[in-house]
Order: sequence, then C-alpha cells, then structure tokens
Amino acid sequence: MTHISSHGVWLLTRTEELFMSYDDFPWFKNQPINAILRVEEPSPNHFYWPEMDIDLTVEMIKHPERFPLQASSQS
Repeated sequence: MTHISSHGVWLLTRTEELFMSYDDFPWFKNQPINAILRVEEPSPNHFYWPEMDIDLTVEMIKHPERFPLQASSQS
C-alpha cells in the first residue's frame, strides 16, 4: 500500500514505511494515481511499478544519494 502527498510517495513495506520524495524519485511526479498504487514486490525488498517500468529496492529508497538517477524525469 502507498500514500501519495504533494511532496512524494510513501511506500508501506512488510516491515516499515519508506518515503520517496519527488526530488529524489522524479518519475513518480505527475503520474496517474493508479499507476503509483499498482506496485508489485517480485522478491523481498524489491518493488516494481509495471505501468511506469520502475524497479527500486529498499536500499535505493533509503539511500538515493548512493544511486544516481538511471532515467530521465518524466514531465
């Protein structure tokens, strides 16, 4: 389950809530709500948004500074 705010997206994992700001995860900004809410967990701590073709791990979400952006921002 997720929560969407004007600052970013909250992802509820099995053990914790993780925040993804639009500054660090620009792909989520301006996306349809249903595309953001449709998130899969193909393996533990690995999340996939099929409609946006976004793959993120818990480590990437917790430490975005360690992982340079791999795609351009969608406007």
